[in-house]
Amino acid sequence: MPSENLQVVVSEGSRGHKILSLKGPLRLLTVPKFQEAVRSESSPVLIVDFSDVPYLDSCGIGAVIAAHVSARKSNRRILFAAFSGQARNLVEMTQLSKALGTYDTIQDAEAAVLA
Repeated sequence: MPSENLQVVVSEGSRGHKILSLKGPLRLLTVPKFQEAVRSESSPVLIVDFSDVPYLDSCGIGAVIAAHVSARKSNRRILFAAFSGQARNLVEMTQLSKALGTYDTIQDAEAAVLA
């Protein structure tokens, strides 16, 4: 079973936006930490880096969708980038990548900030 820990590191992107880099699985026991991190950011543009998220379950998918909906309601943008492994497979299988407009890399997401 994957580790139960989720680490969240906040950094500033090249265009002044915030980047949340996640490390660890996004699952039932770690979703509250993800939600808290997303809610605490007030930047008009937020990129969430999933490159170090090895596992995503249905609770994690729900949290990603909720973050997207919340951002839209508050006229903010949240971009999800760099899904890999099982998480990428799940996002593609559920067609979440089309619904949210996910990005292959952080650089692709940062380029979209300008668009």
